[in-house]
Amino acid sequence: MGRWAPNHVAPKAPPLPARQPLLQASPPAGKLRYHVVRRGQSAAAVGGHRPAPLCCEMAALGARRLLRPGRRWFSETVPDAPAPLAGPLYPPVVASITAKSKAAKSLRLQRFNERVHGAATVEEKLRLYGKLQRPKYMVYPQTFALNADRWYRSFTKTVLVPGMPPRAAAAKPPIAAAGAAENGKAPEPSAEAPGATSAPELSAGTSPYPDMGELRSLACDALLQESFYQKKKRPFLYRDQDHTPGPFLTQLVSTLASFLSGRNPLLAASSLDLNPEVNFYWHHGNEVVVHGHRKGRVDPVRFQIDDNPHLQIRVPKQLPEVVPLESDLGHVPVIDHKPSKLPLFKKQYENKVFIGSKVADPCCYGHTQFHLLPDKLRRERFIKAHLEDQIEVVYRSNGIASLFAWTAAQAMYQGFWNEADVTRPFVSQAVVTDGKYFAFFCYQLNTLALTSETIKNNPRKNICWGTDSKPLYDVVEDGDVKGFNDEVLLQLVNFLLNRPKEL
Repeated sequence: MGRWAPNHVAPKAPPLPARQPLLQASPPAGKLRYHVVRRGQSAAAVGGHRPAPLCCEMAALGARRLLRPGRRWFSETVPDAPAPLAGPLYPPVVASITAKSKAAKSLRLQRFNERVHGAATVEEKLRLYGKLQRPKYMVYPQTFALNADRWYRSFTKTVLVPGMPPRAAAAKPPIAAAGAAENGKAPEPSAEAPGATSAPELSAGTSPYPDMGELRSLACDALLQESFYQKKKRPFLYRDQDHTPGPFLTQLVSTLASFLSGRNPLLAASSLDLNPEVNFYWHHGNEVVVHGHRKGRVDPVRFQIDDNPHLQIRVPKQLPEVVPLESDLGHVPVIDHKPSKLPLFKKQYENKVFIGSKVADPCCYGHTQFHLLPDKLRRERFIKAHLEDQIEVVYRSNGIASLFAWTAAQAMYQGFWNEADVTRPFVSQAVVTDGKYFAFFCYQLNTLALTSETIKNNPRKNICWGTDSKPLYDVVEDGDVKGFNDEVLLQLVNFLLNRPKEL
């Protein structure tokens, strides 16, 4: 009884029915079908099928998860076609902002330009533009360097055109009968400005043109007041220009501007500055750093002009353009030598853009500057050194550098800079004198894009018209001005009468 019979055969289990698939039909694409299996309940009772082994269930149904004791989820997913991506999954790979590579330098420059473009005010844009301080070349408008005008034209991309522009060179007006009777002579042919065609238009209700006799009388009175009527002590060494020519120029300009303000409404609303400060900072070309911890890097060549004209007139309305913005009136000299060969010297200090007043000043446009040459650049010194060919170079260098700095600073006060070039030209005038000889210049700024990147596809050129220096008089003797030149006085009057067409 206790032993198992060897011939005892266990009864065979009944055959299992044919195995049916658990899923009869696939659910719609992208939808899930869930079956809840309670404790003690088979899957066949739920779905009407026999439960498959555990491994088959996992293979067929996928992963399952225990929600809470006694209940399980069985999920099935029908894969969909992958949806197209709206954008890249990962941000683009950019260079490190602090790396030394070209890509990193380009990224830094791009971010800097975006910050300047996004500045809310002009003051903030000027602050960002001059924030980075590096050694820069100091450009002196009044310099004794030989042939400095060619270098200054290259730095500023300026075309020099001899003479005055057609509209600025107005013909000598007919002298009034009273003025002719006082002088007892007919008008001289030499008094007519070269290339002149017609007199400037005048506002309604004014005389055709100021009397030439009155203009000559005002100029001679100012000259005699400083050189004959007053008894002055001997000037200090190298201060001759501050002794007589400086006060004479101040009195001459203020007197003529006041006299002509009735014929030019722009002068009545102008601002006359005495010994103002004008600054402009810009980039032009590239160079390799040769000293310091940044040795070997390629930097833009930086320049700054710090100018101090004797007088300047600022106006609330811009002077009209002389020629269209894209005009090409000549070539610009290309100088590949380092500016230190001129010579120019480097210094690191504040980068400044300034027209002589703050941005909020309503008189934010330039009209005319008056520059007084120092004693070290007197004509007699060049003649004594046998450098007669450099006399006019001094005048041209002063006119080009000073007017470029002034007009470019005016353009930046309007929101333009090298990455956002000007959309209209800026025009200003200048008179350079030593108290006796006068040279006249008219400058039109057509472009600020002078960096190595922006100058490549920039056909615009700045234009400067200029005349040679001519004497206003020959000599002052015994209370009389001898050899007075009416042509120089008329050109000065034409400069002061220049105004926009709508006035």
